[in-house]
Amino acid sequence: MEKIVFATNSAHKLRELRQMLAGRYEVLSLRDIECYDDIPETADTFEGNALIKAQWVKQHYGYDCFADDSGLEVDALGGAPGVMSARYAGVHGDDNANNKKLLAELTDKADKRGRFRCAIVLLRDGEEPHVFTGSVEGSITDKASGDSGFGYDPIFVPEGMDKTFAQISAEEKNAISHRGKAVAKLVKYLETSEYDA
Repeated sequence: MEKIVFATNSAHKLRELRQMLAGRYEVLSLRDIECYDDIPETADTFEGNALIKAQWVKQHYGYDCFADDSGLEVDALGGAPGVMSARYAGVHGDDNANNKKLLAELTDKADKRGRFRCAIVLLRDGEEPHVFTGSVEGSITDKASGDSGFGYDPIFVPEGMDKTFAQISAEEKNAISHRGKAVAKLVKYLETSEYDA
């Protein structure tokens, strides 16, 4: 099976991607290639941050790889938390604090619409970076519900459903999620272009 590096330290994202690419690619994590660097995420777009991470791995470790950046954009908050999604409340990856802060900021807002967006950048020898994007529209709930998923999943209801991402199965989420859509484009590209791991 061909190997490809996913430039992430997120166990949740890694598990999702391994499920989506199962049987087609062996997805290696940063830990698998012994990369413990604190890779900066200083861009102001999801695409920019994904490119920074992919370039870091390619330049410092030599692997063909892909990286993602994703987040939640809420209309009533001018697109926030956006690229700050993972560290919205101040500490990177504190899902509970991030959710509480977002719900508090939406307390007096009538418009609860928003979307998850994801950008994946693929870097391979001799090629320009390839960008794959996905998004899913939905709305923010008044309180957290469900214990699956991660991040803002417990407070996000995708359009056309009456359950949060945290109340549905991983398979259901992957079929409609922002990351699922971007990964589908990545997989299609990998399968239709020559790729030597």
